[in-house]
Amino acid sequence: MDKRIFRISLTAALAGFLFGFDTVVISGANQPIKEIWDTNWFLGDSIFTFHGIFIMSMALWGTVLGSLFGGIPTDRLGRKKTLFWIGVLYFASALGSAVAPEPFSFSLFRFIGGIGVGASSVAAPVYISEISTAQTRGRLTAMYQFNIVFGILIAFISNYLIGIIFDESVAWRWMLGIEGLPALIYTIMVFKIPNSPRWLLMKSRADAVVIESITLLGIAKDKASIHLEQIKVALYDTTEKKKESLFSGKYNRPLMLAFLIAFFNQLSGINFVLYYAPEILERAGLASGESLFSSISIGVINLIFTFVGISLIDKLGRKQLMYIGSIGYIVSLSMVGWCFYSGASSVLLLTFILIFIASHAIGQGAVIWVFISEIFPNKVRSYGQSWGTGTHWVFAALITLLTPTFLDAEIGIFKDNPWPIFIFFAVMMVLQLLWVIFMMPETKGISLEELGKLLSRKKAKTK
Repeated sequence: MDKRIFRISLTAALAGFLFGFDTVVISGANQPIKEIWDTNWFLGDSIFTFHGIFIMSMALWGTVLGSLFGGIPTDRLGRKKTLFWIGVLYFASALGSAVAPEPFSFSLFRFIGGIGVGASSVAAPVYISEISTAQTRGRLTAMYQFNIVFGILIAFISNYLIGIIFDESVAWRWMLGIEGLPALIYTIMVFKIPNSPRWLLMKSRADAVVIESITLLGIAKDKASIHLEQIKVALYDTTEKKKESLFSGKYNRPLMLAFLIAFFNQLSGINFVLYYAPEILERAGLASGESLFSSISIGVINLIFTFVGISLIDKLGRKQLMYIGSIGYIVSLSMVGWCFYSGASSVLLLTFILIFIASHAIGQGAVIWVFISEIFPNKVRSYGQSWGTGTHWVFAALITLLTPTFLDAEIGIFKDNPWPIFIFFAVMMVLQLLWVIFMMPETKGISLEELGKLLSRKKAKTK
């Protein structure tokens, strides 16, 4: 693997670090904000709580917007410029959330950060997949997921340490504000990465400009022209001059594949566990400080098994990892439900939660962003990525929005015992396993252009 392409891919993947940090950092602020701003009440006669909508899920509605429309700047401005503006959004959100005087301005800044998260889940995987080879694409694109879980771990550690250092009344502000530092560093680093040669060609940029980009990727000048011609030939069949709708009928199969892998990703309950880890562990009998500390173990296991998934994704393939993850999901979620139902020890319950995290990391976690970035042809890839990630974030937002309604110890439907929640997720993972067996294709070792041909209809249906 070329070291320069690795470094460039890593820089782009750092958007994932901020994604992971931003997603999970709210878990440390969850309980303090409930108490300080008194946000835990139902909106009228609805099943929704103010806390669920404005505090916990607002960032996720930002991710929905960012992911659904992130394909537009990714395609028009380019992958590099989009990644830069994502860094700006992260920075603004971190500082704004930290100093917000009341819940509505807080929600606005969390929403802004969510836009950055959603857009990054479009732009970063697309960029990395386009600068890598078919042989290294899985590992390089999966670095985005690795950085997500690394960000999650650092957020858990940061929350724990800040919770020790600062008084609870202000600790949550530091938890959120500290994200501004890595956001600033990332934004500066993005200046140094080149534009995607594939994107430049699709935008009909001069050959000299494309060759310059290719050489910046570490390919020798005497081989750059050959590489340019290879990309041109590869793009010829999958990049037509006429515009074509993603929903023309031609791309029904990749659209369905992207929808289902994103749907099942969230119906595993992964964001439910990550967002509410301290609260879940408190419901299991751990004290507040203990639950924050135990959350770190979730981050550690997530990081370790994500690394395992990345190391295996180009060897075993995407489908094999999904088999492993699905079975792990079913077993661990069923046992977590049993632990809550039977009143088993908090140690045993934490053990099965960690098995659940490991199953996610080696399966869905390692595969989802790689898979979605691969299955759409070049000319609609950024918009296809938006479709898949948009689906992911819609369900993430809905689950996070509804969680207080079901989980909260005071007003939740399952306030006495949350075991049915985990059994529901386990049943959904049985359905995922069936989907993997009968519908999911293997994409390992196949070029992006060839995948575009294999998964798309040659002609759209005519009415």
